[in-house]
Amino acid sequence: MKSKRLAAAAGAVALSGLFLPVGIVAQSAPLKLAKTIPLPGYTGDFDHFAVDTERGRLLLAAEDHATLEVFDLKTLNHLKTYPGFAAPHSILVRPGAKTILVADGFNGMTKILDASTYEKKGTIPLTPGADSLAYDPGDNRVYIVTGGKDVKMATSAVEEVDPDSAKRVGGITTQSNHTEAVTLEHGGKRLFVNLTDHSSVEVIDRKKMTKIAEWPLKKAKQNSPIAFDEPAHRLFLACREPGMMVVMNSDNGQETAALPGPGHADDMPYDASAHRLYMLGGEGYISVYDVSKPDHPTLVGKVTTAPGAKTGMLLPGNHRLVVAASPGESKALAKILVYDVQP
Repeated sequence: MKSKRLAAAAGAVALSGLFLPVGIVAQSAPLKLAKTIPLPGYTGDFDHFAVDTERGRLLLAAEDHATLEVFDLKTLNHLKTYPGFAAPHSILVRPGAKTILVADGFNGMTKILDASTYEKKGTIPLTPGADSLAYDPGDNRVYIVTGGKDVKMATSAVEEVDPDSAKRVGGITTQSNHTEAVTLEHGGKRLFVNLTDHSSVEVIDRKKMTKIAEWPLKKAKQNSPIAFDEPAHRLFLACREPGMMVVMNSDNGQETAALPGPGHADDMPYDASAHRLYMLGGEGYISVYDVSKPDHPTLVGKVTTAPGAKTGMLLPGNHRLVVAASPGESKALAKILVYDVQP
């Protein structure tokens, strides 16, 4: 028994897909795999999830399959596939609204769907290449990233949309051909946009749709997902070169901390109540961080997932994390991984 304890103390402990650094006991596992939902017949990448609590549904944009996937929110069983898209990326479900918005890439145009039947009710003519979005419920405005290299454009844009009228009401061009995630502050007027090819964050006044600043990253490059702790005035940036989570002061752009993370991250859900950050990496694991002291984050654990498992979201109540494992160009089976979040 003594030799086994010494062996465990000498290196990392592996249990149920969790790799724990020395000094962290197995009971501290931040995630526990609860369910795997196979999705045979899918190829390419999935993109982002959205939750419709009013109708008890979980929605997933199947980017390369060109479909909207619908799951039961309680059981997480797959209910139906809805075709008719070009390359769906992001989905907006608004409380009380009878429609949902799907940012459809390439030349697909952003679509407005009936929230119950998913019947197409209209399109919003925007610059091609709609991808990430952020929603301001106070002003009822959606900010959608468009353009870029995927549609052979040298620039991108952030376009402002009224989801009720399904009309573009403003926008700003960014000098970037690869713009990824966007987030906004609810107690102010700023948008923060990851300019991935510049390895910088552009700050936009969304009331005037003018550029305020551009903050370059120094600790890593290729920033893609973004999360925001507004009360702490800290942005969390998931970078791909190398895989790293960078903490940035949202007042002045100063980088205050950084920790290694998985490669090719495409989502980074943030549980504000628990101060937990989940960096989802396509290379096959999740880095879980405690950011209760955001300038001194700690790695809680590394949880094995699957190759291509790079997008996901926390479900209401923050007790479950769903992750989409994309088969990409491989012959791997597409699947949804469901994790119970441990205290």
